[in-house]
Amino acid sequence: MKQSAARHIVDALIQNGATHVFCVPGESYLAVLDALHDARDRIRLIACRHEAAAANMAEAYGKLTGRPGVVMVTRGPGATQGSVGLHTAYQDSTPMIMFIGQVARGQLDREAFQEIDYRRMLSSVVKWAGQIDVAARAGEYVNRAFATAANGRPGPVALALPEDMLVEEVDAEPLPPAPRAMAAPDERALELLREMLGGAERPLLLVGGGGWTNEAVRDLKTFVEATGLPVAASFRAKDLFDNLHPQYAGDLGIAPNPKLVERVGRSDLIIAFGPRLGEMTTSGYTALKAPLADQMLVHVHPGAEELGRVYTPMLAINAAPETMARALAAEEWTQDEGWLQQAYDAHADFEAFSKPIEVKAGVNLSEVFSWLDRNLPDDAIMCNGAGNYAAWLHRFYRHKAWKTQLAPTSGAMGYGFPAALAAKAVFPQREVVCAAGDGCFMMAASELATAMQYDLPVIVLVANNASYGTIRMHQERDYPGRVAGTDLVNPDFAAFARSFGAHGATVTRTEDFPAAFEDARKSGLPAVIELKTSVEEIAPGRTIAGLRARS
Repeated sequence: MKQSAARHIVDALIQNGATHVFCVPGESYLAVLDALHDARDRIRLIACRHEAAAANMAEAYGKLTGRPGVVMVTRGPGATQGSVGLHTAYQDSTPMIMFIGQVARGQLDREAFQEIDYRRMLSSVVKWAGQIDVAARAGEYVNRAFATAANGRPGPVALALPEDMLVEEVDAEPLPPAPRAMAAPDERALELLREMLGGAERPLLLVGGGGWTNEAVRDLKTFVEATGLPVAASFRAKDLFDNLHPQYAGDLGIAPNPKLVERVGRSDLIIAFGPRLGEMTTSGYTALKAPLADQMLVHVHPGAEELGRVYTPMLAINAAPETMARALAAEEWTQDEGWLQQAYDAHADFEAFSKPIEVKAGVNLSEVFSWLDRNLPDDAIMCNGAGNYAAWLHRFYRHKAWKTQLAPTSGAMGYGFPAALAAKAVFPQREVVCAAGDGCFMMAASELATAMQYDLPVIVLVANNASYGTIRMHQERDYPGRVAGTDLVNPDFAAFARSFGAHGATVTRTEDFPAAFEDARKSGLPAVIELKTSVEEIAPGRTIAGLRARS
């Protein structure tokens, strides 16, 4: 069919199952916006107020659905501001595609208005950066983008779209959807794994990474129950295994349970199923010493290039979570009573670590997240960005179902609120809550306008301690009493929300939180609940005074 390249691109998006496109509009890709107008019954276009938020929404879509999230930004500033979402998708192994408007082909290499060579600029934060220079190949490039983003270790792709190419009328044969390919374990690898398990007294299964499916999570549970293995989650991957399950041991990340860290150290076999084994999960590559761990290490990962890159495992298995979990679930296993007792002990440690703690000033976040743990539906989606407030969330909130956690392993601030909006757009029937710090929320606060425009009634909890808390904690540790650059002056967050037409409330006492949350629920509006916390209670179990006393 002869039509513009822009329409071929939109046709390819539809063919590959895209349901949402997040964007900040730009004149450099007006032809694509026009083509999306004709496809508005197939693809929902959500225009955001900042490219970073739009990119984070696309990344969250990829996390939630397993399909590449799609974001469109304009050239130059649009791409640079949106690149934070690419970095998160890269570190989090999330399938995502960013389409970037580009100057006309005849103006390239002249430093035309907002011109950037995106293949050079983005090469370290994407799996592939390309540019469609031949209009007739537009569908081919989109298919390659979907295949590259989803196959192997999932990740982001960037495609530049010269504006003159987009309006060129061309014939192009429609293509079938991009193929999905998943690596699978071979029989010898499974035999070796069985032998290693047979000789282990204190094994630990560590799950994480991208590319998981509902079937993989189900088969993982079958395998775990059949063997009796204790299960821990990597950084911000708590929703891969029911936290209430008696074999769940907790998560390894920022400020993990010391007893879990000790258990990792005592283990004689670690099966790392899916995670990259990054800095956060390994406590700076110390809980598992790099490049050769003290424990026997089995590393299972969908990307062959990841195996042996940081750690040298005793057994490397190139397999996608779905194929590996299916193979493990199909095997015959004899439950080891010793392992099962270790799992029960580890879960008891996790439960004790998850109990609320006392604070001496401000709203007690441990009580807030414990209340949410008891009162949100099991399928509620909890979102957060980066900051010390998240340590309270991760410690005191337990995930009971898959795809209920949206959080950046990249540690990107400003992620949680846009992620929550994407979650509500994809799953409007599910309850969506965003936890944010005052600094984190203000990096995306303008998206309250997006929430109102598209009727996305998420509830945002803003922990306001008037500080960049994580940096203040590190500052007090290394330079006690010398506060520089970490104090914040904030708006009245409740009034700020109401200025958009959203629901706003302020909580100064912990016991007032449940009523405030129920009011936000009943409002049916996007809602912001400001929680007045104390900077003195800088992290769970840590105070400013205590940090200074150690110096």
